Amino acid sequence: MDVNGLITKVTWKIEVLSDVGSKSMGRNGQLTKVTWRFENFSTIQDKKLCSENFTVDGNKWQLIIYPGGANEAFLSIFLGVADSATLASGWTRYAHFGFAVIDQFDRENSKTRATKKEFNATNPILGFRSFLPLTELRNPKRGYLLNDACLVEAYVFTGRTVDMISHEFIVKTVLGKRKTKEGDCVKAAIGNQKTTTTKPVEVINPSPTLAVELEQPAEEDMNTFFTILEYELSSSRIVYSKEEAKEALAKINEALNMTPVDLNDSGKFSPLKQAFMILASFDGSSTTLTIEQKNELLGLEERLKELANRAAKAVQDKNQLTAKESIKRTMTRSLESSLIRYKEVETEVKQVDQILAARHEEVVEAQKKREKMLAERNGIYRSCKEMKMKLDALGKEWAVYEATARVGEEEEKSVEAEWGRIKDFISSINGKI
Repeated sequence: MDVNGLITKVTWKIEVLSDVGSKSMGRNGQLTKVTWRFENFSTIQDKKLCSENFTVDGNKWQLIIYPGGANEAFLSIFLGVADSATLASGWTRYAHFGFAVIDQFDRENSKTRATKKEFNATNPILGFRSFLPLTELRNPKRGYLLNDACLVEAYVFTGRTVDMISHEFIVKTVLGKRKTKEGDCVKAAIGNQKTTTTKPVEVINPSPTLAVELEQPAEEDMNTFFTILEYELSSSRIVYSKEEAKEALAKINEALNMTPVDLNDSGKFSPLKQAFMILASFDGSSTTLTIEQKNELLGLEERLKELANRAAKAVQDKNQLTAKESIKRTMTRSLESSLIRYKEVETEVKQVDQILAARHEEVVEAQKKREKMLAERNGIYRSCKEMKMKLDALGKEWAVYEATARVGEEEEKSVEAEWGRIKDFISSINGKI
């Protein structure tokens, strides 16, 4: 459910501007205008809104709007290829397209942007992330949110040979003045409930001289008609008489003399809306309202509706006190039981913590012993590795040592022989001296 229980009503209209982009004028491609009107815009909670699919020159497209902005500070609007997932590999699609958020005080002050893009599988959605600052969108001095209604227009042209879409073109293209090829679609969304949508009806080459028997209109079609009619009437410059202004003021005073709850139960908001509209449009010879005063008048109907809803809810809340007391007692008893169990669990947790602490000390000692043993093992490994390296080096030099030893042994024998000979010689001399 949207904020304050309000219904977000969306009016959807598609028009083919055949007299602008027709092939009969020597211009290839088709120019289509899409109008998207949102009532109770400020209550929209969805981050992303996707339009119905619409067809331009045989190709399917879709509009995507971020009411709160894709980058949180701007209203964002994009055009997407609706059937991109089903297209063959390597597909491309060209479009010259533009968007507009209409200033409902003065259409020429509308915010517009246009561009030319080539869509493909890598970029199936293109547009403007920073289309309009949200602060400017909500500025009461601008007509972007007139009576909390926002009007968005999109123009899609498939031709490449001529520039069709510009600010001047958009502000001079008025709703309902071109030939309509596809009918209106109205969507009422309440919370997460399933929405009902009227199916677009295609009219092919209608002839003004051909009499056609019309079927009984569906309720959705009638709602669409009157929603569009309401917008067109609100956009027109109707001059109201002083008597009509006094009558409107009397209706407003009558509503204000009622209690908010009685006004909510009376269902008299529709006459109030028209009364505020009359006062906002009335320009008397002695009194001329400022733009700020007119804006305030146009918003008072929604404000009174909000206050009446709040008052009715307040009464409902007061009447629900008994039920709330029963719920309070049940929850209190549940909390008391939970508190007792919490204390029991807290005691058990402390006992487990003590056990874990004792075991932690054992684990710490075991860790220290392990680290000492690992250090000893590493020392043994390094020592053995060093001795092995020396042993391997000794093995490589062993033959040299053996040869040297044999030479030494022979030398030792030679020395001993010579030593003995000298000793014998000396002994022989001893007898003669």
